[in-house]
Amino acid sequence: MATVVIDSGSGNLRSVHRALEAAGCVPEFTSDPDAVRKADRIVVPGQGAFGDCVGNLDKHGLSEAIIESAKAGTPYFGICLGLHILFESSDESSDKGLGLLEGDVQRFSPEVGKVPHMGWNSVTWDYSEGRDPILEGIPQETYFYFTHSYHVEPLDARVIALRCHYGHDFVAAIRHENLFACQFHPEKSQGAGLTLLANFLKA
Repeated sequence: MATVVIDSGSGNLRSVHRALEAAGCVPEFTSDPDAVRKADRIVVPGQGAFGDCVGNLDKHGLSEAIIESAKAGTPYFGICLGLHILFESSDESSDKGLGLLEGDVQRFSPEVGKVPHMGWNSVTWDYSEGRDPILEGIPQETYFYFTHSYHVEPLDARVIALRCHYGHDFVAAIRHENLFACQFHPEKSQGAGLTLLANFLKA
């Protein structure tokens, strides 16, 4: 089954490639929208600016391909900017996101402490509606590696899968149908990150 990693020009693809290999697959990197439409799974990493990421996706016709694939049920795993672009807008840019989820991306207030938020921090989950297979083996207070100045604010709190605290609670990951995306970097999060990626590959 083909797992594609979308090259939007704003991600550390090498570290993501190594992590996915360690988790059990050999991913294909692509900026070809047709490859995205044919993929069995989509991974969207990203570091850098929201506007640059969205602009590069639009330039290559990838935004439309991602939206089509996501709406068709293709499993999607977003990392950092790969989370942000799912929403409608961002404080970082006037560019619009993909709009697959309602809500926006907001910058941390200086009152929370040093911005960007960088380093290891623990996450919490709520399994009140049933355990999610993608979080299998991720116990409460698992630590992941973060580096970000912005966080998502979903309109519908039911899409929140994991939470974290930095000055205030913020969304560490979302889960909605075939979409999973995280604010932290699983490729930099050692065993916990590999567990999460392996679960996605089995989904």
